[in-house]
Amino acid sequence: MEKFCACLINDDKATLERRNMTWNMLGSFLYAFASMVLTMIVVQLVGDEQGGIFTFAFTTFGQQMFMVAYFGIRPYQITDVENRYSFGEYLHLRILTSLAAILIGIGFILAQGYSRQKSVVVFLMVCYKVIDGFADAYEAEFQRGGRLYLTGKSNAFRTVLSVGSFFTSLYLTRDLVFAAGVAVAAQLAGLFLFDVSVIRVLPNVNWNWKISGCRSLIRSCVLLFLSVFLDFYIFSAAKYAIDRHMSATSMAVYGAIFMPTSVINLVAGFVIRPFLTKLSLAWETHDHRTFIGVIRMIFFVILGLTVLAVAGAALLGIPVISLLYPNLRKPLAACRLPLVMIILGGGFNAWMNLFYYSLVIMKRQSTIFAGYILVCIIAAEISGPAVIRAGLVGGAGSYLILMILLALCFGMMTLTGLLTGKAERKNGI
Repeated sequence: MEKFCACLINDDKATLERRNMTWNMLGSFLYAFASMVLTMIVVQLVGDEQGGIFTFAFTTFGQQMFMVAYFGIRPYQITDVENRYSFGEYLHLRILTSLAAILIGIGFILAQGYSRQKSVVVFLMVCYKVIDGFADAYEAEFQRGGRLYLTGKSNAFRTVLSVGSFFTSLYLTRDLVFAAGVAVAAQLAGLFLFDVSVIRVLPNVNWNWKISGCRSLIRSCVLLFLSVFLDFYIFSAAKYAIDRHMSATSMAVYGAIFMPTSVINLVAGFVIRPFLTKLSLAWETHDHRTFIGVIRMIFFVILGLTVLAVAGAALLGIPVISLLYPNLRKPLAACRLPLVMIILGGGFNAWMNLFYYSLVIMKRQSTIFAGYILVCIIAAEISGPAVIRAGLVGGAGSYLILMILLALCFGMMTLTGLLTGKAERKNGI
């Protein structure tokens, strides 16, 4: 096992930045690509109805439970450059949040009255996503220690192992429940191989922990958790409404046209993540010029990507997606408008994430939470009625409106934080 870990670890400082960028891009790409391909393959192999069930289980409720396990800790952990909390404290808190996610998932499934098959698939995808959230504790520590490449390797290899196992078992058996169980087992194996075993041979990892430290960490992160949880509810409000008011096939169609938004967020993530430590140091040292410059650069990269994506969606989106989802070709033919709405909403979501990370670095968690509460209330009010009245067009329209509101809200909060920070610096506070 030590030889295996040595193959993954490379502390050559001369190539560290290049490796961090390369592996982060590869890991993020494979993770996002697999998420897109999973629903596509399920629809093709076991039909649009089971594909719709899987789409909701994997991309919506399973991901919501990932957020519970995640607890909003990663942005705090990777920007904790002063090592205020030990890895042991981050890890023990993640154990508690992962158990909570499993219990909440069971309660939700029992309350919904799903069929036996849907209940089992949803539960297994909750387990799969919770393991993903638990692994994030290790991957965040790799990044905090300056080894972002290990985060990328873990993401890449765990994804290949679990998704490859899922595809193979589904292709051979055409049994969605069995394939989901295999994916969970492979995810556990990947966690051990690429995270648990690797971090144990790294130097300077502080495994000590205190209950008081975990309690303090909970208080520090609870608003981030609630914010992330509400963020994903806002992001998925239309999907919840479609699951509640429309058929499983409609969910499969919506999942198909929603899939391209991952590309914008994927590439935006390539740009944002490697600069988080630089942004944190710039803010801590009151280097506002560098801080603003990085934000401006990322903003315009996202703008360019969004313009290209919207133009591509309008011209080629439906024909391309129909090739990927031949079983859904007929219902997809009427989805050009909702596709363009969703792609545009994805651009605003990427901007929102940029401003979100900026606010986290500024330690303005209460501000973030206030913004999410406001938009969450709006999401609860408009998503259901929009879907009932206009179907998939209503769902896409509500998603776009909510992403615009979040981006504008967080953008104004970031501007306010910058002005406040400059004023405090000027006054010597």
